[in-house]
Amino acid sequence: MTTRAKLTVYSALATLLAALCLTPLLTSKGWIGHALLVVAVVAAVGAGLRRTPFYRWTVPLGQLLVLFVVLLLGFASSSAVFGGVVPGTESVRALGRILGQGFADVRDYAIPAPPNPGLRLILVASVGLIAVAVDTVAVTYRRSALAGLPLLALYSVGNGLAGGQGSWLWFATAATGYLVLLFAEGQDRVSRWGRVFRGAERGEGGSGLGALGQNGRQVGVAALVLALLLPAFLPRWSTGLLHTGPGTASGRHGGAGGVSSLDPMVALTGSLPNPRNVELFTYSTESPSAGSTYLRTGALDAFDGTAWKRGSSDTEPFTGALPAPEGLGSVDVPEAKTEVMIGNRLEDAWLPLPYPARNVNLRDNSAWQLDRATASVLPAKEKAIKGLKYTATGMDVQPTATSLRSAPKPPERITRQYLAVPSDLPDVVRRTAADITRNAPTPYDKMDALRTWFTGPDFTYDTTIKPDNGGDAMADFLARRRGYCVHFASTMAVMARTLGVPARVALGFTPGNTKGGNVYSVTDSMYHAWPELYFEGYGWLRFEPTPNRGVQPDYSDPISSPATQPTTAPAPQPQATAPVQVPSANADCDAKLRRTGDCDDRRDQAAGGGGQSVWPSGKTLAALAVAVLLLVLLLTPMVWRTLLRRRRLGTGGRRRPGGPGPGGLTDAQVLAAWDELIDSAWDLGIPPDESRTPRAAVRRITETGELDEASAAAAGRVALATERVLYARSAQVGEPLAADVRTARDGLRARLGRWERIRALLLPPSSAQLRWRISDALLTARLGVGALLARAGGAVGTVTGPVRRVLGRRRSRRGGGGK
Repeated sequence: MTTRAKLTVYSALATLLAALCLTPLLTSKGWIGHALLVVAVVAAVGAGLRRTPFYRWTVPLGQLLVLFVVLLLGFASSSAVFGGVVPGTESVRALGRILGQGFADVRDYAIPAPPNPGLRLILVASVGLIAVAVDTVAVTYRRSALAGLPLLALYSVGNGLAGGQGSWLWFATAATGYLVLLFAEGQDRVSRWGRVFRGAERGEGGSGLGALGQNGRQVGVAALVLALLLPAFLPRWSTGLLHTGPGTASGRHGGAGGVSSLDPMVALTGSLPNPRNVELFTYSTESPSAGSTYLRTGALDAFDGTAWKRGSSDTEPFTGALPAPEGLGSVDVPEAKTEVMIGNRLEDAWLPLPYPARNVNLRDNSAWQLDRATASVLPAKEKAIKGLKYTATGMDVQPTATSLRSAPKPPERITRQYLAVPSDLPDVVRRTAADITRNAPTPYDKMDALRTWFTGPDFTYDTTIKPDNGGDAMADFLARRRGYCVHFASTMAVMARTLGVPARVALGFTPGNTKGGNVYSVTDSMYHAWPELYFEGYGWLRFEPTPNRGVQPDYSDPISSPATQPTTAPAPQPQATAPVQVPSANADCDAKLRRTGDCDDRRDQAAGGGGQSVWPSGKTLAALAVAVLLLVLLLTPMVWRTLLRRRRLGTGGRRRPGGPGPGGLTDAQVLAAWDELIDSAWDLGIPPDESRTPRAAVRRITETGELDEASAAAAGRVALATERVLYARSAQVGEPLAADVRTARDGLRARLGRWERIRALLLPPSSAQLRWRISDALLTARLGVGALLARAGGAVGTVTGPVRRVLGRRRSRRGGGGK
């Protein structure tokens, strides 16, 4: 295998190994087969184009064109003509629609996402583009070291998106592919140094090329192993938003320990737009409303016009008991225990608890501190929550719509603190709240009117919106009507305050996915924010204004119902614009998923993950085969002509007919050079005239092609050598003629325009000889088969002739006897 062929194979291998880091992005791995096929096609096209006399810059252009055709056939074949094998304009439009849907899916889905066509197209096309870039840099331009840049880009993007689902294995495989590519090019470069650098022979020392190559491989492997192992022994620095050290001013809390802890709003706004879909913790509960249980981490009770914050930073040592729920009048409330098991992926967070809760049983109370105003438990030590197991006793408060309508006014201490809004609050917030609730007679009805408006078809859940929750951001949110839970919760809470209802913003997690029995799993995609509204006698109650997220509490149904009979009708109104569709009745979908509208996503992911084959479909392979066949047919004249020229003139210094070499040229070599000169002139617009002598033919070529003096002299030398071979008694041609043929050919090309030269390259007229040769070969084969059949028939006649004659005599005798 030549060095260029090795580099082609190794560059394709390096691209595929680096692309493995993208596998965690989708629930199915079926796209890998398509990516493998695309990389193979790109490598094959590059190898073929590099064997032609094209300029090097045309090789990546050809690869991109073929990549585009392959993507059309693979993803938009249903819109192609002739049975889906020839792409047309409709295929291009269909591919554009699929690509647009893929970008929309990137925005709507968390990782791992379902294997929708748009997402698979983005992944396969990205791998194909990286394959073109790596092949161009490493093989076409022989700069393998620079090929690490596109490979690094592919690895960085893939591993960055995968987040916690990434693995050191992806780095190892990507780095291995890159090192193999470097070794292949390095071995070729060293081999060109010559024998003077070889040093001692085998067994005499270690300074030869073999030892040099072996040392290079050892250095590369050692560097790879060091890069994998060194991070395990380095200290980890806790910096940034997610790990604020003890010296950080922001987020510092008083009380025992006094260490900083993660603000739950920071965790929420950092995780929701780009969730990794990793399990953070599991919990089991005795509550009869387990499927709608929110685990609350804390609450923000002060709004300064810029953001929601904690009203006070005062904390106290946590003893295990929680303060009595603020505003809850009756102590006779059902209780239920909830056992929580935190995993290793949640390192810094406030303690998730059902609200309201009576107490928490922790293994080390000194690692925690209490915010009494919001009944939140904050960490007093770093990573206090990691791997923690605890039990909380929650209170199941279940008011009815009727009871909330008749709730008394809140006391002054509550209204003074929880009705405060900044003076510069945009007027649109107040005006909109008043307009939406103008027909609502009670505070509860006003809040229900706001909730219904937010969850209606006018609003769209969109995590791409910036997580700002200040006054100006609220005005923008009301104008655009797009956002996620932070925008819905903060805006409804401020609107509630303007309407005289005490409000604050709570943060935590929506109900987890059932794992069987009463055990639920919570992932980082379930981070959530919601408003808590105060009703005297019942305390702080959760309302859910975010469309198609979370679960509506039973008391949000305006129709009064007994507290012991929770509603079963799904409260959120389905939206056509949201990525989640109408709830499914799938048996695998539990009650919580049916109420939140996530059943279709589950069903689509399961269908996509289980039914997709790793390899492309038969139709795709057939279409690709047809495309490759058409490409081969189109390139056949050019390739045949190029190979014929090389055989006649020789390349790389090897002895060929008409090429350089010691001694004189044979008659066959001279005639081969003459044939190449005539065919080159034919390709460049001067058809041959077999009635002329070589000297007359060259004179015609010189005059018609307007050759300069050097080109005309070179063509004349070829004609003179040909006449000697044809007419002289003995011809001795000592000088090679390949250079003269090329000089004459360059002179003919100089008078032509760009498109004429391209036509001569792609569709050389002299390639008609190939068709003639094929026709002659078919005619010869047909004549040979006919002669063979004739001989076979003669042999059969020779064998069967006596038998036929005997049978004929018998028939004649029988006929004569009957007369």
